[in-house]
Amino acid sequence: MTTAGTPALRVRDLNVTFTGGGREIRAVRNVDLDVARGEFVALLGESGSGKSVTARAVMGLTDEYTRVSAASLDVAGTDILALSEEERRLMRGERMSLVLQDALSALNPVMTIGNQIGELFKVHRGATRKQARAAAIELLGLVGIPAPNNRVDDYPHQFSGGMRQRILIAMAIALEPEMLIADEPTTALDVTVQAQILDLLGRLRDQLGMGVLLITHDLGVVMEVADRLAVMYAGRIVERGDADTVLDLPAHPYTQALLRSVPDAAARGHDLLTIPGSPPSPAQTPPGCSFNPRCHMAIDICRTERPPLVDVAAGRASACHRSEELLHELVS
Repeated sequence: MTTAGTPALRVRDLNVTFTGGGREIRAVRNVDLDVARGEFVALLGESGSGKSVTARAVMGLTDEYTRVSAASLDVAGTDILALSEEERRLMRGERMSLVLQDALSALNPVMTIGNQIGELFKVHRGATRKQARAAAIELLGLVGIPAPNNRVDDYPHQFSGGMRQRILIAMAIALEPEMLIADEPTTALDVTVQAQILDLLGRLRDQLGMGVLLITHDLGVVMEVADRLAVMYAGRIVERGDADTVLDLPAHPYTQALLRSVPDAAARGHDLLTIPGSPPSPAQTPPGCSFNPRCHMAIDICRTERPPLVDVAAGRASACHRSEELLHELVS
């Protein structure tokens, strides 16, 4: 589902560089991202690919040893890079929000859930204590916490992992932001609870009309909820497009390799396909295409020239010298 108007998120040429220890390490390179209002976009990649660094750069949650630059970084039409730190702080929660994967660490263990949620309304809305408590109870009910009137005074350790994740989501949507970034929100949860959290995010997306950027390494999650998909490898987006199309007909060997590595219950007696080698360190990316040392389709040009991210079909883009061959191979 998409709605007309200003995009919830528009990123152009985002670069993130770590500068600690007297070195400069480029962790994110030339990333472009768009998320429309009411749209679910997944940012998929292995650990260390730069997904979470991208999310924190957009949110302005980087440290003094991290340099962020971009041609444009707009949330709901506001240029984030042009804001002061105080203005950006006020935007967090108000117009853009982040759901982290480790709910127990993200929540304050010595504050009740009601006080933690209510604090948002006191700071951003000037709510009284009574108003903040009522808003917290309403939000707990919205995200599916049973008997919210009774649970509002409980502490984080009194909730299950799935319920704590729901509480984090409640805090993230409390002020009805236009843009929500969910960073691996279901990683530590079992499959049943994971499905419930994804369903909750989808319902809230529809109800509030916000854009959602889902950071994940899990193809099953992408298949479940994503409208569009961007695949990230070694700090760059290597493929993007409509999620169903990309998953059915990948135009990049890395995306194809990820799909082939998914276990198939019907393929008994066959070895599980894996991607050889490991992703490169951001400090030592190979020349040419970063995936070339692991790629079964790599040829000489792949080892010397970095392929740009270019359109390969309507609404599809891939950064591979052999995208056309790969697509032809898949459809023939």
